[in-house]
Amino acid sequence: MGLTAAKHHVTEDNAWISGLGLLAVRIIQGFIYWGGGSRRFIYAPDKINPEAPHWMAYKFQTAMPGALLGFEQVISFMLQHFWLLFTGVILFSAAELIAGLFLMLGLFTRLSAFLTMGFSVLLMLMFGWQGATCIDEWTMAACNLAMGTTIFLCGSRQYALDNLILKKYPRWSESSLFRWVGGALPVPLQPSGYKKLALGLLAFVVIFNVGTYSYYRGSVVTPFHQGPVNPSIHHISLSRGEVHEDGSVSIHAYLDAGTPEAAMHIMDVWLLDAQGNKIAHWDTEQLSALPKNSFDNDYAYNKFVSGPYGIQAIVGAAATLIFPSVANTLPDSQMTLMMIDADGRKFKAPLSRTK
Repeated sequence: MGLTAAKHHVTEDNAWISGLGLLAVRIIQGFIYWGGGSRRFIYAPDKINPEAPHWMAYKFQTAMPGALLGFEQVISFMLQHFWLLFTGVILFSAAELIAGLFLMLGLFTRLSAFLTMGFSVLLMLMFGWQGATCIDEWTMAACNLAMGTTIFLCGSRQYALDNLILKKYPRWSESSLFRWVGGALPVPLQPSGYKKLALGLLAFVVIFNVGTYSYYRGSVVTPFHQGPVNPSIHHISLSRGEVHEDGSVSIHAYLDAGTPEAAMHIMDVWLLDAQGNKIAHWDTEQLSALPKNSFDNDYAYNKFVSGPYGIQAIVGAAATLIFPSVANTLPDSQMTLMMIDADGRKFKAPLSRTK
């Protein structure tokens, strides 16, 4: 009898203790997402102002080259459709703000935690590859996913508005919906079902977090590497190169790797013949003097433009570049365009003649 009572007492104490133990996790998870939303709506509204230099579209565009599972195409489509982009930024920011605030208050705790899990996955797929010295965006999203999952499973037993709601409406204890949405009571599952849910979510979190880490940096079953998209060294993909009848040259350039914290600078552009001999040259001064109509940018945000050190661009920029004629005659054979950046890296692409 005494042993049974003691066991029951310990079980109740454990539930009470776990509620207090998870309080810091719930508050900080909420603060992180409330902070993300409040910065945009209250403290740094330029982030949701399309006319401001810190408009969120610039950040989204830098994520585009390394985004996973087709999100590169999704981001590209949104960047080219302003109202879809603007609506998405506002709705995402508002959802972050509300979910974060509700977590701190312990209001509709499980639903709010589930939303933060979704945010973490989304942010991981978009920004997880970024970070020059370590994958900063991955680290934050990985931790938030684990924290959100823990809160979703455990609820909010202490210092939460869900508990006040239950006291005011005790009949809600019989509602499966309230048990799934709120955090004052256990989810409506048998112990075996709860165990399966917890282990299933554990498997998802571990596989998703460790899998993306291995993809981005290795160091799990392969050596460390910089990932399919290098977050620190700039790279330009060149395509659709053409030589026109007037001797001008056009080519499509996409800055598809590197840090978004600094611009890339193209300081020399050469035309090479089939043997690799240099037959035409645009130097830094000429590149810096290129007019605006020499850049047909794909997006309205991060762009290729002329700058003090030739052509400059931020990660995610894509444009058709047009170089004026600088040679009296050009050979009929195959030609190649070569760009050289400020660090001496070379990028080449073949050119075809327009008819």
